[in-house]
Amino acid sequence: MAEPIFDLAQLKKLRKPVRNVNDEQRKKLSTVDHLALIITEKVGSMGFFFLVTTWTLVWLGWNTLGPIELRFDPFPAFVLWLFISNFLQLIFLPIIMVGQNLQGRHAEARAENDYVVNVRTEREVTAILTHLEQQEEKINKILERLEV
Repeated sequence: MAEPIFDLAQLKKLRKPVRNVNDEQRKKLSTVDHLALIITEKVGSMGFFFLVTTWTLVWLGWNTLGPIELRFDPFPAFVLWLFISNFLQLIFLPIIMVGQNLQGRHAEARAENDYVVNVRTEREVTAILTHLEQQEEKINKILERLEV
């Protein structure tokens, strides 16, 4: 009788529970990290883009076309608008970079976990195929004996 190439009992010992990388990463995050991720997701959305575009068009339109006595940031300088826009950029840029770094670490952890799962799956599939080949050999021997 053929000795199995893969010991199924040994494979069961190697089998580990599946990790939930998303939960692990979420637990590692501090409150500030959560805030950075929320800001990164919101500022990087089309909704935020439309909000800023609308705000800019209204601001510039009012200060260009509105009644002269009610304009608060007159054309062509738009000094206040430039100041506020640059201030927002200076605030959001580092926060977005922190959020993207956190998202990158999360993506790397997911990729590493996917690799581990793929290796484990390949090992188990190989064991199953080997076991099926051994069963086929045994069935063929039984059929040969029956035909005699």
